[in-house]
Amino acid sequence: MDFDTLALSRFQFATTSIFHYFFVPFTVGFALFIALLQTLAFVRRSDELERLTRFFGHLFFINFVVGVVTGIVQEFQFGMNWQSFSNFVGNIFGVPLALEVLMAFFLESTFLGLWWFGKDRLPAWVNLSFIWLVAIGTAISAFWIIIANAWMQHPVGYVLRDGQAILTSFWAVMTNPKGLEWSAHILTGAVTVAAFFVIAVSGYHIRRKHETDLFKTSLRLGLVLAAVGSVGVVLSGHLQGQSAVRDQPMKYAAFSALWDTPKEGNMPESLIALPSTTQGKNLFSLEVPYLGSFLAFNNLYQKAQGLNELQAMMVKKYGPGNYIPPVWPVYWAFRVMVGIGGVMLLTALWGLWLWRRGRLETAHGYLTFLLIMPLAPHLANFSGFITTEIGRQPWVVQGLLLTRNAVSPLPLVYVVLSLIAFWVVYLLLIGLDVFLLTRTARAGMHPPDVQAASAPAPDYTLGSDPVRLEGNGYE
Repeated sequence: MDFDTLALSRFQFATTSIFHYFFVPFTVGFALFIALLQTLAFVRRSDELERLTRFFGHLFFINFVVGVVTGIVQEFQFGMNWQSFSNFVGNIFGVPLALEVLMAFFLESTFLGLWWFGKDRLPAWVNLSFIWLVAIGTAISAFWIIIANAWMQHPVGYVLRDGQAILTSFWAVMTNPKGLEWSAHILTGAVTVAAFFVIAVSGYHIRRKHETDLFKTSLRLGLVLAAVGSVGVVLSGHLQGQSAVRDQPMKYAAFSALWDTPKEGNMPESLIALPSTTQGKNLFSLEVPYLGSFLAFNNLYQKAQGLNELQAMMVKKYGPGNYIPPVWPVYWAFRVMVGIGGVMLLTALWGLWLWRRGRLETAHGYLTFLLIMPLAPHLANFSGFITTEIGRQPWVVQGLLLTRNAVSPLPLVYVVLSLIAFWVVYLLLIGLDVFLLTRTARAGMHPPDVQAASAPAPDYTLGSDPVRLEGNGYE
């Protein structure tokens, strides 16, 4: 097998996954925000909050419609670029991927259409139930995809037969502890993606003094979700790192740049290091004593195994080869993820403090800072993806299938052409999504005649619809 084909196939799958993941957490978290906002409008019997729900619902609809097609390419790549992988895991992957479509995608897409096009034709409580079904559907969809990926990192409920992994316990796959940990981490991360987008849009309009009273509500709800999501990301990420010490020690050692098992005393944690794979050590390391033991084991004396020792153990168990992942990208991607997570948490807490002091809507410096924050959770997500997926190399299925044995025997030119095609399509879709979201968000809650022609919006001003005047609204 030509190594260039393997490397390019890996790069193609990684980049298309990141492109797709630009849309996914936004959809999952935004659906929850809109469901909560519409619940608030329903409880308060407020047509004004219903207008606000319509405004953010329009932004959600744009992202959903543009982003839904990006996931299709992912499944195609299993058959195109990863034929041996598909043959090996097909009996396992088929179940969660089928359930994702049957239980989640049909649910969210069907009821999203009913919610959007039936909101002026159905009783308010029915319409509210539809958006909650959409929110539940997006969460279920994410859960099944996470379960499939978690099996690759921590295989359970299977036997090997004729070179294939055969499912023996669906319950074991569904309750895979790795999948449950990741679900908490990814779903709370999705909440932060939507929350920081909402507070940025709300802060922008508050500074413009456009519908200030309404956007105060979305800003405050967004801050609560940003704080809850950021705390959830930190706590679930901490648990995820501790589980990696047990079931993926090589990955943990890579994102800690821990080359040698500490001989005595505690295990430190490096704040900054310059790892050298060729020399099997760090050229420079600024370490904090005891911190590694505390993060990994919640005590000050236990120690994890180092990369060099784990490499020797892997060679003894699996045969000759290099089982150490690329340490540099894993180490630094992990720190970028943690650093951005800290910034998000501090930003949310800062906003809640301003709210408590009654200065939130007049803190122009803070509201301006919020405009760059929608990028933060996306960068954290991408960094986490790099940490997780590169960190398990050279395995595509941990301990069972090496990545080099999973790729399809394709000529290099085919991979190059498909990579170019995918990049062109994805960049166009992301560009379209950002353009429509930006134009629609900046326009604010105005009638459609002042919206961008390329992004038509519903009439946010209620009261002119004859069906609503007949008693299906809140009046």
